Amino acid sequence: MRRPLDLRHVISPGLRDLIELANTHDFDRVQQQVRDLRGCTRPVNLHGWTVTTDQTTKEVVRSYRSEDEPSGRLLTTCGNRRATRCPACSRIYAADTYHLIKAGLSGGKNVSDTVRDHPRAFVTLTAPSFGPVHNRPTTNAGKPRPCACGDTHTEDAPELGTPLNPATYDYTGAVLWNAHAGQLWARFTTYLRRALAEHLGMTQKALNAALRISFAKVAEYQKRGLVHFHAVIRFDGPDGHTTPPPPWATFDALSAAVGLAVERARLTVESDAIGERVIAWGRRFKVDPITALGDGELTDARVAEYTDAKVAGYVAKYATKNAEGAGTVDRTLICRPCGGRGYVRGPDHFHDRCTDCDGTGQAEPIKALPVQQHVRQMIRTAWALGHLPEFAGLKLWKWAHMLGFRGHFSSKSRAYSTTLGALRDVRRAWRLAPGRSRTCPRWPFHHRRDHPRHLLLVDLPRQRLPPRRRAPRRPGPPRHRPHPAPQAGRSGARMKTAVLTVDQVAEHLGISRWKVHDLIRSRELASFKIGRCRRISEAALDTYVSLRTEKEAA
Repeated sequence: MRRPLDLRHVISPGLRDLIELANTHDFDRVQQQVRDLRGCTRPVNLHGWTVTTDQTTKEVVRSYRSEDEPSGRLLTTCGNRRATRCPACSRIYAADTYHLIKAGLSGGKNVSDTVRDHPRAFVTLTAPSFGPVHNRPTTNAGKPRPCACGDTHTEDAPELGTPLNPATYDYTGAVLWNAHAGQLWARFTTYLRRALAEHLGMTQKALNAALRISFAKVAEYQKRGLVHFHAVIRFDGPDGHTTPPPPWATFDALSAAVGLAVERARLTVESDAIGERVIAWGRRFKVDPITALGDGELTDARVAEYTDAKVAGYVAKYATKNAEGAGTVDRTLICRPCGGRGYVRGPDHFHDRCTDCDGTGQAEPIKALPVQQHVRQMIRTAWALGHLPEFAGLKLWKWAHMLGFRGHFSSKSRAYSTTLGALRDVRRAWRLAPGRSRTCPRWPFHHRRDHPRHLLLVDLPRQRLPPRRRAPRRPGPPRHRPHPAPQAGRSGARMKTAVLTVDQVAEHLGISRWKVHDLIRSRELASFKIGRCRRISEAALDTYVSLRTEKEAA
């Protein structure tokens, strides 16, 4: 029998948790489970079981229960596409996007190989100007020219994309354009078919009967904080990629139709506060033919030849990015307890001021964000517009950290190529052993909160990856992750600390954190604040438990 560990001298809760876990008899299984995550930084906790039976004999071939694990749960990868959240899973997402785009250009993945002979174009659509900004103009030879401010900026200059005169910059128009960019793209695809029919001198019904337009697009943030779209557009026959398009469906016709659609696709936004605004594309757009097959990397849009591999790699690279290219944060600013409203409904059903955000509705003050003033002003504008009644449907306060953009970063038409789900199904089938067996799983989602010991363990495989595949930790403020109270073995005994967080109290009492906030608001549980953090002393928690026990006994 092992002697109990005395870890009172270990200050770090995560290290104390890890030492206790390392002293268990099945720590090797814990290490194996963490290695299987392949560097995932946000693993998902599952709790359940699975049974594999033979289809013929109905005998149980294999069974598994998460309760048999040392931690009582199964860790699996998060599958997040964003590189800032999970570099390991984002690489898999980028690889799937690459194969999805490339299959629509050169065939494969159940797509006919004849698509490489169809007219294909790489289209770039940009936002209009909302005011002059610092940039790096170049000559026809590619040499940099001075900016309008008189300086010649370097490629990594922090002032690139910021307004020359912030007082006259149209921040309202910029945020509203980001908010309606997805709808503007949908309208562009509609006007593209109309413009093509007009250019070819035929009706839309006749065009749809002879031609199908397939596309895949990805959104990218510019340094000025506005999104622009890169799209792959392809002409197919009436039955999709299996049939060739008509001879009159050429790249020149596609290029002319894109120009007409860019000019005509518009949205009108009306508001009593800001008046009437027209949402339209910028005058600078580009249509380039994809005429070659080959490898390589597309580093920018100014290349002499576009190949299927270069375009697919370029689209896949931006499919895993978020708004970090514009210098903003990658987390929502909404206060979770009040949902961004600034108030909560109390026991008397009246609106009470939220104690977590002091009525602002913000999880962290906008003025304290580690961003440039230009980005801060766009976030502040999105937050203010989101609380106007006429823009309530846009939920701009929810997407303020995205500078107003609330659309999908990557999307495609149904007939372009395969789907991400189909690619994952193929990968899953390849991993499973062949045979006539059937698996009956039951894996309900448990939670994504990690114990401190798991946070340390999960980081080990990332450090062992080759340098070219290892994603460094991004600088900036740490993510706000709740830390539950460390457990001493399986008895559930609480670690003796002087001060507890709301999540630690919720876990100890077996209730939700929202219920803990209700107890604090009703003055049943004493608490205090350190800055913007709510804390509860052990004495206050013991007092509450004693009073509830005496009340139930009476």
